[in-house]
Amino acid sequence: MRGFMPKHFSFNVDGGRCDTCKGEGEQVVEMQFLADVHLTCESCGGKRFKEEVLEVKYRDNNIFNVLDMSVDDAIYFFGDEPSLSRALQPLSDVGLGYIKLGQSSDTLSGGEAQRVKLASFLGKGKNGNKILFIFDEPTTGLHFNDIKKLLTSFNALIEQGHSILVIEHNMDVIRSADWVIDLGPEAGDEGGQLVYAGPPAGIGKVKKSYTGSYL
Repeated sequence: MRGFMPKHFSFNVDGGRCDTCKGEGEQVVEMQFLADVHLTCESCGGKRFKEEVLEVKYRDNNIFNVLDMSVDDAIYFFGDEPSLSRALQPLSDVGLGYIKLGQSSDTLSGGEAQRVKLASFLGKGKNGNKILFIFDEPTTGLHFNDIKKLLTSFNALIEQGHSILVIEHNMDVIRSADWVIDLGPEAGDEGGQLVYAGPPAGIGKVKKSYTGSYL
């Protein structure tokens, strides 16, 4: 009725976003010798969008409310919209059900950013291109239940024909690997040597392997 297009519901482009803060929801005051001060935008009250866009609602929620939902909340909220809930499900599957839909990418940790990338590939399903994925300690800061979700996601990629190389210290991940490359035996100048290469079951027989002793 108002002639709005998809761009009006994005804070990344002009159209429906607040003209004052450019969709940031806040204004930054640069301090010469101190950290910048972030103030809530007076025009939109931190909601990022123009009032006429916020008046548009779906099941009593406007675009600000939706972008403020966590991934898990949004999956439930859009239960009657299979295409939306299906697109969001991979994020939950990799243990990111707690992040908000409108969360800025620069607020994600390194591990979270890696898992967003992982979820994007899981959402594509099987395709002709086989990819080698390299992850650098993706379990950092994760609860063990979320690590289980991550391993399930890894297995899903492998079932799609991809390969995964993980740099990791977490024993659950190492134990789940098909092939372990253990470098050491110590760190720094006393490390960097190939201590063991093979299935996880065999590393326990290598006396100088710290990984083997913990497994």
